[in-house]
Amino acid sequence: MDELEEKWGKKYGAMIRLWRNAWEEFVPFLDYDAEIRRMICSTNAIESLNARYRRAIHARGPFPTEQAAMKCLYLVTRSLDPTGTGRARWTMRWKPVINAFAITFSDRWPGAETY
Repeated sequence: MDELEEKWGKKYGAMIRLWRNAWEEFVPFLDYDAEIRRMICSTNAIESLNARYRRAIHARGPFPTEQAAMKCLYLVTRSLDPTGTGRARWTMRWKPVINAFAITFSDRWPGAETY
């Protein structure tokens, strides 16, 4: 790290200090499979889905039952791909990630054969 600091210290000193302070928290991230790391770094799709869920729940107000709330979330999810043509894309993107989660977190993840 000293070479790095000598070369880049004047220009990027704050970033070097930040990395040194956060290194202990960052190293466990590297132990995950590449698929899991890619999913963690690309949360835009997840955040978009969460925003749509929040918008739908806010627009409808309180739900009489938990089943009604789940149906609302189901309908929002289905409306994202009403023709079902996105299933192939979804499978190609998420199947490796789901498999990696199933292996890494087998004690907390349902059977991968259901996906």
